[in-house]
Amino acid sequence: MAQIQFARGLVEDAIPTIRLTRSRTGDSGTATFYFESPNIFADEQTQEVTGMYLIDSEGEIVSREVKGKFINGKPHAIEAILIMNSPDEWERFMRFMERYAQEHGLEFTKA
Repeated sequence: MAQIQFARGLVEDAIPTIRLTRSRTGDSGTATFYFESPNIFADEQTQEVTGMYLIDSEGEIVSREVKGKFINGKPHAIEAILIMNSPDEWERFMRFMERYAQEHGLEFTKA
């Protein structure tokens, strides 16, 4: 049960593109998520984006750095950045991503 939410209780169905960066020492890193046409922007949706919540069997990882992208005044995409400040946070994120990838048929490709 690995899922991403932008509002508590509303599971995001859009599959993101994710870019990872990590410092040379491995002490910190970032994950940039890009969701095109997320269901939080659906016409019938009334909930507000309150953050990005990565939820799995271990608990949740939260990022408040979430930005909406608009085209012609209409919401189109969400970009969210998760900053990891320690090797433990990086490992926790990677465990979440392994679960998320398995459940959604995704794979990791090194650049």
